[in-house]
Amino acid sequence: MPKEMTVLTDASLITCVVQRGVADTLVQAAIEAGAPGATVYHAHGSGVRERLGLLGVAVEVEKEVVNIVVANDQRDRIFEKLYSAAQLDTPGMGIIYVTPLEKMATYIPKEVAARLAREEADAP
Repeated sequence: MPKEMTVLTDASLITCVVQRGVADTLVQAAIEAGAPGATVYHAHGSGVRERLGLLGVAVEVEKEVVNIVVANDQRDRIFEKLYSAAQLDTPGMGIIYVTPLEKMATYIPKEVAARLAREEADAP
């Protein structure tokens, strides 16, 4: 059992699956939009689209996956910034989605936890 744990419930996970080589651009865009950081890992896509391409566009099977945990009040701004930065309005460039997080926990300095508690108490 942890000594002391602060559980946050107003967070979401933004996941963006993109072509290889795009992740660094996305991480920079996310940080500029206010995200605290990101986790990037490599993946291998498979399915009909890799053979045919979407609308005749060749789709690379090597992917990068960018995961970013954000506060819900930042979610839409960061989501839109990532969509633009990844050029997801172009066929075959990737996909982005948001997953609500029921709860999350990490180390939070006592000063920050106290400020969050005060803000929550002051909220209408």
